[in-house]
Amino acid sequence: MLKEIVADINPYQTRVALMEDWIPCEIYVERRGKERLVGNIYKGRVQNVLPGMQAAFVDIGLERNAFLYAGDIDTDVQYYELSDGAKPEIPNIKDIVKSGQAILVQVLKDPVGTKGARVTTHITLPGTSLVLMPTVDYIGVSRRVEEDAERVRLKRVISQIKPEGLGLIVRTAAEGKAKEDFIGDVEFLTKLWSRIQGKVSRVTAPRLVHAEEPLVFRVIRDIFTSDTDRLVVNDRKFYEKIRAIIGITFPVMLNRIILKDNENLFDEYGLENALNGVLSRKVWLKNGAYIVIDQTEALTTIDVNTGRFVGSDNLQETIAQTNCEAAGEIARQLRLRGIGGIIIIDFIDMYDPVDQGKVLNVLKTELQKDSVKSNVLGITQLGLVEMTRKKNRNGISDVLQMPCPYCGGDGKVLSRETTLLKLRKYLQRRLDEEDVPNYLVKIHPDIAGLVYENTTDQDCILPRRSGRNVWIQETPQAHIESFSIEAIPSIKELERVRRSAKLY
Repeated sequence: MLKEIVADINPYQTRVALMEDWIPCEIYVERRGKERLVGNIYKGRVQNVLPGMQAAFVDIGLERNAFLYAGDIDTDVQYYELSDGAKPEIPNIKDIVKSGQAILVQVLKDPVGTKGARVTTHITLPGTSLVLMPTVDYIGVSRRVEEDAERVRLKRVISQIKPEGLGLIVRTAAEGKAKEDFIGDVEFLTKLWSRIQGKVSRVTAPRLVHAEEPLVFRVIRDIFTSDTDRLVVNDRKFYEKIRAIIGITFPVMLNRIILKDNENLFDEYGLENALNGVLSRKVWLKNGAYIVIDQTEALTTIDVNTGRFVGSDNLQETIAQTNCEAAGEIARQLRLRGIGGIIIIDFIDMYDPVDQGKVLNVLKTELQKDSVKSNVLGITQLGLVEMTRKKNRNGISDVLQMPCPYCGGDGKVLSRETTLLKLRKYLQRRLDEEDVPNYLVKIHPDIAGLVYENTTDQDCILPRRSGRNVWIQETPQAHIESFSIEAIPSIKELERVRRSAKLY
C-alpha cells in the first residue's frame, strides 16, 4: 500500500492529508490564531471544587474555566497495559485540590460551544517512540503492539533506560526498535520536562507553561512512520525544519521528504474536492449505494442505503455486498472526518448470521488501519451496530464550518407554504387593526411566486380590502423566511414604491 503525507502550508492555515493508495484517509486543518489547545500545559488556579460532581473548575487564563474530573488524573491508563498489571484508584476530587490552589494541568479536549477545555493532572509528553509520564512511575506498552514476545522485549529494553521516578509508555511506532533508538527520545523528553518544571516555579497562575507542537510537527511525530513512502511539503522553511528534526530522530527517512514549490498542492492531489466531500451528509459508494452521516452532540448516526445498486438476482447477496462496501467506507469516513464518541450504524437488514459476521469483520479490519482506538460492540436487537471511537480532536466540520445563522444549526428552514401563511396572518391583522390605504410587502421571490400561483380573480391567498392597496416588492437578498409589511405614509412615497413593486 502506498502511504503518503501531503502538507499544504500558507500564512493563514496549515492542511495535512494522509493518503493511502492515492485515497485521502485523514485530513487535518489548523488555522493561524486558532491552533488547538490539546496537549498544552498550564499552571492554573482552582476556582471552585464540586465534590458532588467529582470535578473542579480551573482558571487557566482562557475565556472559560477548564473542567477537571477526578478520574482525569488517570485518563490514559485504560489504553495501555501496565508493567505490574496495577490500576491506580481514582481519588476523590476534594482530596486532590482545594479552591485557590495552583495546579499543573494539561488540556485533554478543546473548548466546545459554551463548554470550557477539559483538563487532566496526568501530564504526558509524547515523543516519536515514547511518551514520558512524569506524574507516575511505571512502564506501559501500547495495546496495538499485539505480539507478547515483542511486548516483553520492549518492557525489558525500556526498563534499562527509564529515568527514576518517571513513567514511560512505548508507542506503536517503537515496534522492532533497539535500545539505542530510544535514548535520544528519553533525553529530549526529560530535558523538556525539566524546562517545564523550571518555568512552573517562576510564573504565577494562570499561565501557559508549554504549548503543543504546531500541526506539521505533530504529524511528523505521530504519523510519519517507517511505513510512510513519502512526505510532500510546499513550504521551504518548514521543509528545512522537518529535515533537521528527522535527521536527528529518524535519519533513514530523510530521502522520503520532498519539497514541491506549489501553492495549490491540495489541488494537485485532488484534495480540495475531498474536503468538499467531507462536509456532505451523503457519501456515494462505487457500486451506486450510499451512506448518510448525521452528527449530533450525543452521538453520530450512519445510515446505509442501496441507492442505485440493484445487484444480481439474489436480494440477500445484494444487501450483504452493499453492507460490506459500506463498512469499509464508513471506517474511512470516521478517520477522514475525525468523528469520535458513540457511533450507531444502521446497515441494511441482514437475517443471515454469516452475512452479519462478514460485515462486522470488514468494519473491524478496516478500523485496524486507524491509529485512533475504536471498539465495535456488535449488533443490537434492533439490528443496529454500536461502536465507539476515541475523540482526540475536533472533527473537520468543526474547523471548516459554523452553525447556519439562518436556521441556527437545525439544517432546516420554514417551507414556502408556511412562510406564506404566516405573511397572510400578519397582513390580515394589520388590515383589521389599522386604517392605512397603502401597504408595501417585501418578500423573497420564491414566496412572491407562490403568492401569484395561488391568486385568481375568484380566490386570493393574501387578504384584500375595499379601498386598501397592497404592493408586493421582491427582495432576492432576503432570507426566504423573512418578510416585512410597511405602511406607505404619503403620495410621494407611493410614487417611489410604484417603480419597484407590483400592485396585488
